Amino acid sequence: MNKHDSELPKTFVAFSERFPELQQAHKQLGKALADAGPLDEKMRALVKLGVCVGAGRESALKSHIRRSLELGLTREEIEHALVLGMNSIGFPATVAAWQWAQEALSQE
Repeated sequence: MNKHDSELPKTFVAFSERFPELQQAHKQLGKALADAGPLDEKMRALVKLGVCVGAGRESALKSHIRRSLELGLTREEIEHALVLGMNSIGFPATVAAWQWAQEALSQE
């Protein structure tokens, strides 16, 4: 188990243990999606941050922030990715996502 695995949300871990075949399919889909285009790992991480913000997924955002840091993205790069969608999703949603990010970043 690597550091990332130990920080996964308990609900995600419990779901994965209960339905290992679905977790494996999810993992395979993630690999296929990563291999489907030219974006490198850091660019894909930034896109995933934006998707989590736009979808309002707090737990997923925090998880992807941890992964982004492991990939070498800086706090400034992560914060910039979060605020880029403000014109599309609005100020309150952006501020909420920024707060979630601060919580995740303060744990690192």
